[in-house]
Amino acid sequence: MNISQLARTISASSTLALNEEARILREKGEPVISLGIGEPKNKTPITALLSAAAKLSEGNVKYTPSDGTPSLKKAIIRYTEENYNRLVAPENVIVSAGAKQSITNIILSIVNPQDEVLLLAPYWVSYPEIVKLAYGIPVVVVPEDGTFKPRIEDIERAVGSYTKAIIVNSPNNPSGAVYSEDFIADIVDFCERKKIYLITDDIYHKLVFDGNQAIPAYEFTHKDIESTMVIAVNGVSKSYGMTGFRIGWTIANRKLVEVMNNIQSQTTSGTSVLLQAGAEGALTGVQSVVESLRLTFENNRNVIMQELRSFNDIKVIKPEGAFYCLPDFRAYSNDSVELSKFILKKALVVTIPGKDFGMEGHLRLSFAGSIKDIITAIERIKWALDLNSPNEIYIGDRKLIRDWL
Repeated sequence: MNISQLARTISASSTLALNEEARILREKGEPVISLGIGEPKNKTPITALLSAAAKLSEGNVKYTPSDGTPSLKKAIIRYTEENYNRLVAPENVIVSAGAKQSITNIILSIVNPQDEVLLLAPYWVSYPEIVKLAYGIPVVVVPEDGTFKPRIEDIERAVGSYTKAIIVNSPNNPSGAVYSEDFIADIVDFCERKKIYLITDDIYHKLVFDGNQAIPAYEFTHKDIESTMVIAVNGVSKSYGMTGFRIGWTIANRKLVEVMNNIQSQTTSGTSVLLQAGAEGALTGVQSVVESLRLTFENNRNVIMQELRSFNDIKVIKPEGAFYCLPDFRAYSNDSVELSKFILKKALVVTIPGKDFGMEGHLRLSFAGSIKDIITAIERIKWALDLNSPNEIYIGDRKLIRDWL
């Protein structure tokens, strides 16, 4: 089979491979627990369901404008004013099939072959591959101090004449880190001065813990929406627990939105009118669901941190937002892919290799599930790896004995 040179450059996802292996085990009746899934377990907000159902009951399910329905864009404009303190026009908004497509459309719109896009490690697994789709070059900036927060000095050193954009994701997937106001202010100032696009992936911006806030980048620029280098991406997947709706959006200058719309109209032609109606219902309905989810994740964060501290040899930085942590498991293995496979095989727990996020030797653990699953999963992982844990464990109705340490 002949495939394109571009297709050969796109890496397969070990995440999908592990999830597929876990699915096969579940079909065999194995009691698999997933700490890999990146989605809340809540029910879809009732206002979203009612809005989508009302549109469906009309029986008028047709094409929409490729950049989004006027009523959803109006709701996004209001959301942007309330959460970003920016008043934007409909021409500054484009709705896409999730934040992933939003970011892909941006990169395809601004990146030429061999242009560089800076990624701050740890980064979301899809960023490098999205850049490659535009024949761009992903340049990874790794913190030198062992934290998950690069310094502005590290970024300045990585920038070159081919640098076109920097992607910032805070709260961060996979680490849960929230970048400081000073850092965001510095990177905004740097990008404005150097004429480098700053793409802010704000999909977790409301899921922040301990009374903190994720301050939007727009707060630190005096330029208007048409002249700033800041491009904001958001959506309903995480804060509203509506991952299956696949609704995200971009806020940018009119010219860029026009170009993105040209690309989108030639690919997906926009998103489903039913799903856009659901997103509109979420944005305009009662917002208590967001705070309820945030409180749930903060409590889950506290539980998983308590469980992880029972290990003798792992290091873990307390997440400040989102619903992931990224413990350092290098005391057990430097190969995160093989370690994830081992944990799935022995303990029937799905974890995500840190290698996919630019942090080899780490594992991403999601705490979006139930407290019971979190406690049980960490107990199993400890049994599989830690000599100081009990030698026997019950997984499902089977008693297992550790005989490999």
